[in-house]
Amino acid sequence: MGVVRDARKAVKLGRDLLANRRARAALSHRLAQLPPLEPGKYKIAVYFADSQVNMYQIRQWYKPLEVLGRTWPVVVLSRGATAATRLFEESPLPVAYVRTVVALERTLAEQDIRIVFYVNQNTKNFQMFRYGQRWHVFINHGESDKMYMTTNQFKAYDYSLVAGDAAIARLQKVLWDFDFDKRAIPIGRPQADHYTGILPYTPDERTVVLYAPTWEGDRRAAAYGSIASHGVDLVRALLATGTHRLIYRPHPRSGVVDHAYGAANREIIGMIAAANASDPGAHHIHDTGSDLGWQLSAADVAIVDISAMVYDRLASGKPLMITRPADPEAQVDTAGYLSACEWLEASESSKVVGHTDRLLHDPETVGRLDYWVRRYFGDPTPGAATARFHSAVQHLMDEWDRYAAVHADDESTQLGATAQTGSISTVPRKLSLPDDHDQSEETGEDDDDLR
Repeated sequence: MGVVRDARKAVKLGRDLLANRRARAALSHRLAQLPPLEPGKYKIAVYFADSQVNMYQIRQWYKPLEVLGRTWPVVVLSRGATAATRLFEESPLPVAYVRTVVALERTLAEQDIRIVFYVNQNTKNFQMFRYGQRWHVFINHGESDKMYMTTNQFKAYDYSLVAGDAAIARLQKVLWDFDFDKRAIPIGRPQADHYTGILPYTPDERTVVLYAPTWEGDRRAAAYGSIASHGVDLVRALLATGTHRLIYRPHPRSGVVDHAYGAANREIIGMIAAANASDPGAHHIHDTGSDLGWQLSAADVAIVDISAMVYDRLASGKPLMITRPADPEAQVDTAGYLSACEWLEASESSKVVGHTDRLLHDPETVGRLDYWVRRYFGDPTPGAATARFHSAVQHLMDEWDRYAAVHADDESTQLGATAQTGSISTVPRKLSLPDDHDQSEETGEDDDDLR
């Protein structure tokens, strides 16, 4: 078995290496046709050292950063060929492909980068940390109560933009001797101000319910999917009322492990098609699109499994219910929001209509949701999170100006804007590289798919 596994890995390595080489060749052709970035224009960089497999981590920041860029120009620094190729195709932000350290330093020398954002904890972020005289800021790619959200790696950044009080309380349990008042800045979730997509139906008096289950998982401890245990009964109940519109958005991997789970998914899809055939005005949706946004804002109530969707929906400030896993071996962290959320038991699935009414109209339920929304994300009023995000950036820019003035007489040893005049040097004044550094180094970021 070990030999077979090693052979499969070797085949995958070869395939990925070939894909990277093709991507690099295509990038070279594309870059040759593009004009260079305007020198000195960009104040903020988003450093993305990952490959296209993790593009979702930066995609969710496109719109908030595009809006921020109207005040503080933003550029994406991409280290990998596969990600850079995709970024050039879809990013609303300018992109610089900086595969090598020399290319990275050339870009830093030509631009006035004062803040560097990071959307993940890629180990290659450390390569960017060597450059001082700018703020390194972790902005993450979501909010949850997962272990990932309490890593000591937060200390590596000058600042972190966090969602709210729940994030700070979570971090306070594990980060010792950390100045939270200074280095952890709550901004809410700016993405919630920029939900994308066009409604595929005309709104009417129907109550819209989003059911967005996850897949069945590959082990019992992660068996959070509800399609087989809850889905058929709750969908049947909602379709039967004539007063509800269902948006069904199953995880694309639904049924890949458990055939029964896949069969339940197909049954639900068939039920939706039959309901629409008998009542075209119902316009129930089987949603398989790549965009996630309009579903969260359009739904009056959301029913989700334990997944990132919990917190994506919570950020909207609108009612949601979470399916309790039917498998007793499924691990449920009952700290934080899951300690007081609205659970839907499998045995209650056929009574889902009554539960949705309670979520919408019961004052105690509505008040409890509002408490947790504000604890996790602060003020959910549309535009409030964007305002906090922009305020945090302005604060960091002001701090940059303050420190630049303090160090105005220092000899500059870094790349980019000078502390004395704010002018731009298009040639590195003095590279702060270790003695054994080879400036022609290719750091291997193109090979992210190979790990």
